[in-house]
Amino acid sequence: MASQLIVRACPPFRVPGQDSARAAAELERDARQFLDPPELERARTMMAVPRQDFLAARMAQRLLAAELLGVRAQDLTARYSCPQCGSGPGITHGRPGYMLDGAPAPLLLSLSRAAGWTLLAAMTDPGPLQRLGVDVEDPQRLDFDGFDAVALTTAERQAVASLHGDDLLRGRARLWARKEAFLKMTGEGLSRAPETVDVLDRPGVRDLAPAVSGLPVDLVAAVAVG
Repeated sequence: MASQLIVRACPPFRVPGQDSARAAAELERDARQFLDPPELERARTMMAVPRQDFLAARMAQRLLAAELLGVRAQDLTARYSCPQCGSGPGITHGRPGYMLDGAPAPLLLSLSRAAGWTLLAAMTDPGPLQRLGVDVEDPQRLDFDGFDAVALTTAERQAVASLHGDDLLRGRARLWARKEAFLKMTGEGLSRAPETVDVLDRPGVRDLAPAVSGLPVDLVAAVAVG
């Protein structure tokens, strides 16, 4: 069966005016049905709002994986892999994955968050060398001096040089989302200097329009498949 790419956006869990500590506690109670103890332990080290976002995203990712695999979410065991830390039941960061019946589940996953939204990407029945990365960005977060110098290659700086205002922020966000998606795909993350990674025309990296991603139009997203 050929690999299939699935992209899904999940809206913010947070409700305006809701007590964040109480909401986080209620969400953690629900998460105990799905998440593994190391994931829950990591969540407990976070402040209330980041904890909500983390738990909601991890639950959404596990439920998507279970749906695509045709199993119960409780049948999966998280198995993350990090180039620096390795992999194992105690690792809760890095490239996501799951174990099913004692073997790696046949599924590639990637997750990104911005402005309360979670963007999930999955690839079913991947080939042995296939990789996946996804990223979503809020352009308003990139409104600071010096971004171009530390994040963009010479060619990328030239590509946004004529832009101003919101167009400049979206241009920066588009490139940054493409870089993050690519570096997640390779597993390097920001251990590789982003200003050395040109993504203007890099094969396998593409933008995700809101109609495809399901995200609001004020966010920018990209996916990398290799």
